[in-house]
Amino acid sequence: LTDVIAMAVGDGLVVASAQPLDAMEVQGVNDRMQQAQLERHYQRLRAEELMRQGVTLLDPQRLDVRGEISVGRDVLIDVNVVLEGRVVIEDDVRIGPNCVIRDSVLRRGAVIKANSHLEGAELGEGSDAGPFARLRPGSVLGARAHVGNFVELKNARLGEGSKAGHLSYLGDAELGANCNIGAGTITCNYDGANKFRTELGDDVFIGSNNSLVAPLKIGDGATTAAGSTITHEVPAKNLAFGRARQKNLENWKRPEKIKK
Repeated sequence: LTDVIAMAVGDGLVVASAQPLDAMEVQGVNDRMQQAQLERHYQRLRAEELMRQGVTLLDPQRLDVRGEISVGRDVLIDVNVVLEGRVVIEDDVRIGPNCVIRDSVLRRGAVIKANSHLEGAELGEGSDAGPFARLRPGSVLGARAHVGNFVELKNARLGEGSKAGHLSYLGDAELGANCNIGAGTITCNYDGANKFRTELGDDVFIGSNNSLVAPLKIGDGATTAAGSTITHEVPAKNLAFGRARQKNLENWKRPEKIKK
């Protein structure tokens, strides 16, 4: 690199000097340590840029910006957050610690709680996700919708005010407004060859530990009982249940360990 000046002069080129504002602007990279130092410097500049736009960073040294970020006013970002790709963050958004957000849109007042992962998702105004939520591409939360801990969405839309509180998988699904998804419920969207959709109307109540076998439609105001496997359409305001009938055996002798 130091021979470039002599080579340029030898070729009859004009050589001029420039004064960098910061020595790090011309810092070379000869090993992994220098590479890491430059990366930290770059990330510090990105953090400062966000703070100048009104973002509160609880620790500016523990944020990674790896794309094009648009932010509104009064945004708060906790520690160890990674922002990748094109991310739009509107006013009053709160992002908890240890979150990864890639190519997503967070509407006004949305909240992402700790340890959540978003990719290609959109959170509506006043909605919230997490902790430990995963929203895969095509996931959309309507205004004031809620996705809780250990819930995974893929190509799924939750209407305004709908909730999936915990331990669920909703894939290739369309939920209307004010639906409730019980714990342990999954959409069975794949038959080994093709993907199928599950469609819920408004005000649907899905009991805990349900298997919704797609393709499937459940009408407005319908209810499914806990522990059900639902395989056929449920008309509006119907109660559906599909589970084995309980049977109690009297005087049943519990197995005992074989004595050696």
